[in-house]
This record gives sequence, C-alpha cells and structure tokens, in this order.
Amino acid sequence: MNLKNLPNPMKKKMTKNDPGSIDYKFELMRKGIHLCSLSFAVGYYYLSTELMLQILIPLTAFSLLIDFGRHYFTPLGDLFNRLFGSLLREHEKDTIKKNLSGASYVFLGVLITVIIFPKPFAILAIASLILCDLAAALVGRRFGKTKFLAKSLEGTLTFFIVGLVLVFLTPNVTTYPVEYLFAAIAIAVGALSENISYGFLDDNFAIPLSIGGTLWVLFTIFLPDVAIIYPNVPQ
Repeated sequence: MNLKNLPNPMKKKMTKNDPGSIDYKFELMRKGIHLCSLSFAVGYYYLSTELMLQILIPLTAFSLLIDFGRHYFTPLGDLFNRLFGSLLREHEKDTIKKNLSGASYVFLGVLITVIIFPKPFAILAIASLILCDLAAALVGRRFGKTKFLAKSLEGTLTFFIVGLVLVFLTPNVTTYPVEYLFAAIAIAVGALSENISYGFLDDNFAIPLSIGGTLWVLFTIFLPDVAIIYPNVPQ
C-alpha cells in the first residue's frame, strides 16, 4: 500500500505492527500459501467430521509446537526465520510477546470451527476465511484508500462481495430462500470481524468463528427444526 496516497487518519494507523507491514510481493506469497488451506473446506465436504479431526488435530499440534519452539529454542528459531522470516508480519516475530504465526491461527480457527459447528456452517466459514480474507488483504493493501473502522472500506467490501459469491457456490441445507439471507448476514459479520479484530484477536481465528456462530444463532432462532446436514455425504 502506498502511504502517500492514504488519507491522514490511515497514515496514523500504519505502524511497524500493522498487518500490511511486509512487502507486497511477500504478501502475495503468503496468501498463495494461505490459499492451500482451501483444501480443508473442500476436503471436509467429502470426509466425516471424525476423519477431519484426525487430520486437523496433529497438524494443529505440529504447527503450535513449531511456533512455540521457535521462540524458546534458538536454533529452531534461526532456521524458521531463514525459511519463513520474510513472510512473517512484525508482530509474529516479536520475541517478547512470543505471538503465534498466522498459520497456527488458521489451524486453530479451522479446528475449533469443525469441532463446534455443523458441517455446512463450518465449510462456508472455512472457505470464507481462506478466499474472502485473501481477497480483502490483497485489495485492501493495493487499493485501500478509504478509512473504515480499523482497516479500509475497499478491503472490507471485497471480503463481503467474495463471500456472497461463495454463498451461491456452496450447497444449501434447505430449499428456503431465507437461507441466502442468513448466509449474507453471516458473511457481513465475518467481514466486520476481519476488520475490527486487528490489534486484539487474529482474524484467522475471528473470521470462521464469527461466521459459523452467526449462522448457528440465526438457524436456531428462525429455523430450529431444520436438520443442518448435507445429505448423501459423510457426517
């Protein structure tokens, strides 16, 4: 993002700990790796929840082990920084706070989403975490000029638009048109959580939980008797 083109309020927000602090080409590489996580959403459709957890739990544990290890075991930290240092944001390299990397938060967010929410909600939430967050970050950093809450209006709108596309691409659990409205509301909540979570909660964690939680609340209130399952796929 070119700081010269930013309105003054946004210039004040941009610090070395801002999520847009790495070079844009490394941001592209980071999001390319992030895109691989879309396999979780696609794979979950064809796998049972039990099998999905058998895959996610070891991956999450390994990621956390490496993440904590790099802060406390110097040789591992040096190797990690040589391999991935250019892809880390400043707050992820903080040796005092010892923050987790975005990758670990992705694994944690996906794992908890699969544990808590019904499969249809989890799949949309995970796909939104990967694709909507990716699009919002790239558009927001390149074209974001309008200050909106903690980030840019352009990035947040991109999140919402890509999410709406996902809503129409993912299978429904009912034949009721109102399901699209519920999903759109959930995507809007996810877009806001991606925006305002900056600074106190990693968006890789906040996005899927906010989307899955919103869907769960709306269905519980307005469609309490609907079975939230995909027929003819492993449960």
